Amino acid sequence: MARQVIDCRDFPSETKCTVAIAADSVDELLDVAVLHAVETHGHEDTAELRDMIRGGIKEAALT
Repeated sequence: MARQVIDCRDFPSETKCTVAIAADSVDELLDVAVLHAVETHGHEDTAELRDMIRGGIKEAALT
């Protein structure tokens, strides 16, 4: 499986967060991204948040 990434810059944010997170699996990345969203941005861990984050996950570009 290709490396998966999510970037806070792809989501609207008043804090202009520039954090990008990568992992080898979608499930692992989703868990860490949700933790970041809750702890840093004050979101609640809901099914809707997880769906929104899952929709923002992309395959990493090959370097």
